[in-house]
Amino acid sequence: MDQKNPTARALVCLSLLQEHPGMTGQRLGERLGVSPRAARRYVATLREAGIAVESVPGRHGGYRLGQGRRQAPLLFSSGEALGLVMAVLDGHHAAADATDPVGSALGKLLRVLPPPVARQAEAVRRRAATAPDRAAARPDPRTASALVDASGDQRRLRLGYRTEAGSELTVEVDPWAVVVRHGRWYLLCWSDTAQERRAYRVDRVHSVSLLDTSFTPPDDLDPVADLEAHLAVGWEYDVEVLIDAPLSALRLPRTLGRLEVVGDDATRLVGSTSNPWWYAEQLAALPAPYRIVGCDELRETARAVGRRLLDAAGPA
Repeated sequence: MDQKNPTARALVCLSLLQEHPGMTGQRLGERLGVSPRAARRYVATLREAGIAVESVPGRHGGYRLGQGRRQAPLLFSSGEALGLVMAVLDGHHAAADATDPVGSALGKLLRVLPPPVARQAEAVRRRAATAPDRAAARPDPRTASALVDASGDQRRLRLGYRTEAGSELTVEVDPWAVVVRHGRWYLLCWSDTAQERRAYRVDRVHSVSLLDTSFTPPDDLDPVADLEAHLAVGWEYDVEVLIDAPLSALRLPRTLGRLEVVGDDATRLVGSTSNPWWYAEQLAALPAPYRIVGCDELRETARAVGRRLLDAAGPA
């Protein structure tokens, strides 16, 4: 910090109040390297600049930022700015594209940061090579926002939806939660049209209409767990597998199905799939012997996967 520059000290004072609301004049002076009286002068400088700094009296009082006529500027450290850019790049690989909404927003944020901080963050944004997640499906931000708002307000919706096969549906739903899972956005909801729990891909929702009806979500709702459990049922092929291992020894993705205790050393897996090959490959990774007792299509696919593994191993 520039010891002779009062503006620099005032900015540091602002940063300290943002990070530590309720800081006393004594403590503020210690962090600034000045007397408590001088610290109060920097607080006065912030107030003169239109930034509301409230003073709370008493033993547990101190200075904190309030709601004033001028919004306090965002102050990021270099580490915070880089962390933000990296997080955006992790989830949105067009972050360096100025024509992309997320890239444009991130560029605006970097332009208001101090040059030394922005310079390093901008270099990472421009030069980092990112590999797109081919399974990701990013929805229209306006659609996602409308669904999140309706979920928070507990208002029923009418959705226009396009299925994977291209069919057009109109459904009325109670939007319980929006869940992001492995790069895909889902609306977990109660379908009043189908009278059952459903999960809709948000990127396939093409129209949203707010209805007057309100709803109350289930008390025991766990959005992520409920979505993963839902994704394991209702597919084309019903599956039943007996695993020679106790339930406590198994850690399977919920999307494979439901685990049931059969005995001290046996567990039943009940689920469904529309892709027997994918399901057989997941079973091949089980750390215990198992038998497919339901689903002829899965048994045949498992034999094909087994032959492929044997061929890969070569002659004994």
